Amino acid sequence: MRVEELLPIGSVIWLKEAEKALMIFGVKQSNLDTEEEYDYIGVLYPEGNMGTESQFLFQHEDIEKVVFRGYENEERTEFIENLKTFYGE
Repeated sequence: MRVEELLPIGSVIWLKEAEKALMIFGVKQSNLDTEEEYDYIGVLYPEGNMGTESQFLFQHEDIEKVVFRGYENEERTEFIENLKTFYGE
């Protein structure tokens, strides 16, 4: 997926076959054990972060539905432009 398609932090989504919604709290995260990179990290919504056991790494293509799109401003636009440069897009 292209970096400019990343959802903003604060977005609430449903993953395919999920039982609860997740809220995105980070983008382009790595699994420290496997070093695999994921598009997002999220926590259960509405509970929020209850520790590492309740944090979920997932890819953009795993999203079935976007319930709410998070906040976007000029600072986020600049962040996405920097990511595009970093990933050579």
